Amino acid sequence: MSTGSLTGRAPADLGDPDALELDIGGMTCAACATRVEKALNRLDGVRASVNFATDRAFLTGLPADRAGQAVQAVTRAGYTAAVRRDADDTWTARATAVRLSTLRRRLAVAALITIPLGDLTILLALVPGTRFPGWQAVCVGLAVPVVTWAAWPFHRATLANLRHGAMSMDTLVSLGTVVSFGWALYTMLFARSTEPGFWVGFGATPAGADSLYLDVAAGMVTFQLGGRYFETRARRSAGEVLRAIGTLAVTQVRLLRDGTERTVPVGQLRAGDEFVVLPGERIAADGTVTAGRSAADTSAMTGESVPVDLGPGDQVTGGTVNLAGRIVVRARAVGPHTRMAQLAALAEQAQRRKARVQKFADQVSAVFVPTVVVLAALVAAGWLLAGAPTGLAVSNGIAVLIIACPCALGLATPTALMVGVGRGAQLGILIKSHDALEASGIIDTVILDKTGTMTTGRIRVTEVFPVDGRSRNQVLAVAAAVESGSGHPVAAAVLDLARAAGVAIPAADEATALPGLGAHAVVDGRDALVGSPRLLAERRIAFGDDVRGHLDELAGAGHGAALLAVDGQVWAVIGTADTLHPSAAGAVAELRRLHLHTVLLTGDTPEAARAVAAEVGVDEVVAGVLPDGKARVVEELRARGHRVAMVGDGINDAAALATADLGMAVVRGTDIAMKSADIILVREDLQVVVDAVLLARRTLRTVRGNLAWAFGYNVAAIPVAAAGLLNPLIAAAAMAASSTLVVSNSLRLRGFRADGRGGDR
Repeated sequence: MSTGSLTGRAPADLGDPDALELDIGGMTCAACATRVEKALNRLDGVRASVNFATDRAFLTGLPADRAGQAVQAVTRAGYTAAVRRDADDTWTARATAVRLSTLRRRLAVAALITIPLGDLTILLALVPGTRFPGWQAVCVGLAVPVVTWAAWPFHRATLANLRHGAMSMDTLVSLGTVVSFGWALYTMLFARSTEPGFWVGFGATPAGADSLYLDVAAGMVTFQLGGRYFETRARRSAGEVLRAIGTLAVTQVRLLRDGTERTVPVGQLRAGDEFVVLPGERIAADGTVTAGRSAADTSAMTGESVPVDLGPGDQVTGGTVNLAGRIVVRARAVGPHTRMAQLAALAEQAQRRKARVQKFADQVSAVFVPTVVVLAALVAAGWLLAGAPTGLAVSNGIAVLIIACPCALGLATPTALMVGVGRGAQLGILIKSHDALEASGIIDTVILDKTGTMTTGRIRVTEVFPVDGRSRNQVLAVAAAVESGSGHPVAAAVLDLARAAGVAIPAADEATALPGLGAHAVVDGRDALVGSPRLLAERRIAFGDDVRGHLDELAGAGHGAALLAVDGQVWAVIGTADTLHPSAAGAVAELRRLHLHTVLLTGDTPEAARAVAAEVGVDEVVAGVLPDGKARVVEELRARGHRVAMVGDGINDAAALATADLGMAVVRGTDIAMKSADIILVREDLQVVVDAVLLARRTLRTVRGNLAWAFGYNVAAIPVAAAGLLNPLIAAAAMAASSTLVVSNSLRLRGFRADGRGGDR
């Protein structure tokens, strides 16, 4: 997958004039997405990718005037489609909400009827003395709403599939339900009441036991609706990252033309135009500052907590926030060419890649479902040809169909996911998707963002170097007095240190913040400045080799630096740095003990990155990386055969989180990062990263165990049913037992311990 370039033009997919997106309706499984994709790819010159998670198709090579052909192709495949306009996700959100609401209603009705129906039919069939006049009609009346209205999604999908010569798990559920209900109805209406049923070849059940297929039909529907509902909930949020990025886009801009400022829709902004940004406003486009001084909060884009000083000639990025003074910006990239828009494109491209991973059950169904249907028919025909009574032949055929019905197979993944998610929530770990579980079992590399993830994002003073024999407390007192009039994070760090040291802070007069440079005040009648070396250079304040030595020392350690000058003379050099998270080193050590390669990834300077890396003990450092570069680093590692997990917190991490095999976002990060990730880490302790890996691996093992049992059970039980050793009653009980075993195995996840004991390591 090409990530495209973030400098100059949109990624290739977005830049293609023939690119088209469709909203797809009616897909119920990953096999449906594959079918739609194949239908679209049959169009001349079209390359299509269908995202089951977001119910969208992305096409290239099809001009806009031929969009109707794509819609028709999807319709012919048995689904619905509509051309997606701009960034409007209303259609997808509404379709998902309607689907969940419908499944919830059908599941509730099916469960409320199936439970008493099962108890009633078993009692009436096996204890003839409890039967009352019209008991058959009562049972049928209870079952009808379940096998018709509640089961309609399966019947509808089956009809659509059959019209196009295809089968899916829906086909087996629908067919098993219809045949079970139909045979129950037949035996009640036409079978002799004295005719016994069969009990695993060891005798006969009381007369009328053959009518016990009603709870079989209702039970299949209820189990499958439950699995479908929880699966739909788990994938509902896959497309939210794109809407979240869209909410950061500026809708209005203060356009400056011929010296006149007027507010216009951002769509009217063109490259080369100048626009005004006031304090507190979000910058509308990528560009260059032409007038004014300020500082910008770039944490949402770069993840770096320290505001960036702005002045004429400095570059700005759309989506960042102007903190202090009024600035004028000349737009360089607008609309879909801004870095923010292209991060959205990167995230969606990465999600399209993930959506192509097929679920195991859907892969199996391509062969398993038609094989079972044919086998059930052959079994019934074989018994008839062997001279068996019609009732026995049909009974054995139904037993094959029922025993092979994939209730356990359908429950294997959603139940384990549901329990794993619940246990994770108790431990401060939110698992969002099945992709996270699949990826967790194969990752060998963990990439850790620096600022906001490995560090707290809070600035601290690391060093104070007094000049010309002045005392530390003396320079701290003056610096704190000057900074008392500033809201800059560095000012807060200086004030915190002075107060912690018990320094008496003198009063400051004429305190003034100098946006992008520092702060000024008159302290005890003396003119004092605290700011960057650039501020002192502008004020023509010289400093000697000793000061330069301190600046070089701080730069080498990856720390920032501020200078205190009083009456034109430098009094001190103050070093600043982000605060390392106290649990960072321990978490990295645990990851390495799990044989995971650790990488520190940051947009900060190499010196700052190496300083943090030395403290936490990571294996590799990649520094000075722009937001699009983070996703590219992930792709490069994957191209070399690594399976990558990414841990981050900022907008700049969103594309990398979505591109990685496993994305983990810390909860104190941005909404966009959390919506891009597969796992959200709620606890402040970075040990949660280790716990998340262990829990996800344990959940994945449970899913695999469930699938192995469910599929193995079907394969082993089908020959028994075909041999006539299981009547539908026993087949239904075995089917329920298999589903119960799968659910019970999933419930074992509730005992997962965050310390990893019990074999999880």
